[in-house]
Amino acid sequence: MAAEKLLFLAALFLSLSYLSGAAGNAAASTSFIKSSCKSTTFPDVCVASLSGYAQAIKNSQLQLVKTALSVSLNKAESTKGFVSKLLKFKGLKPREYAAIKDCVEETSDSVDRLSRSVNEMKGLDHSHGKADFQWHMSNVETWVSAAITDENTCTDGFAGRALNGKIKASIRSHIANLAQVTSNALALINQYAANH
Repeated sequence: MAAEKLLFLAALFLSLSYLSGAAGNAAASTSFIKSSCKSTTFPDVCVASLSGYAQAIKNSQLQLVKTALSVSLNKAESTKGFVSKLLKFKGLKPREYAAIKDCVEETSDSVDRLSRSVNEMKGLDHSHGKADFQWHMSNVETWVSAAITDENTCTDGFAGRALNGKIKASIRSHIANLAQVTSNALALINQYAANH
């Protein structure tokens, strides 16, 4: 009986040691994300969008950038889907329909550019030397910047009072969140490029 208790206590101690170590690693990863996000334009959005991936990111700046890009791409895809559904609404004014259609094209372009950026980041694993690294990073920075421009162009199509209403407010809200996540990804990319 005493041996069983001793064995149980030893197993309990090992489990607690492992759990406290895992919790410490998660806390360190979250701390890394918080400190990295301080350099972004929307630090609270940055932390909120990346903290769920702390275990995968650990303390890797490269993994942080890859994750930020993937989060941005996922957000762009869901925003494109949302805006596309609005085209099916009954009773849209012609100008509203045209603005939504343009927005679908812009968000589609944004998805394409972010997808290219994600793939380009994979190429970093095979880059040879500083010049090759800089070439890959320059491509990523260019495409992510262009994605932000696409997102802003979408909201520009809803300028003026004529399009005021729930659809405009809803699209602007989705696009604003997408633009914040994408802007943060670009800031993290620039920070990563500057450190190499």
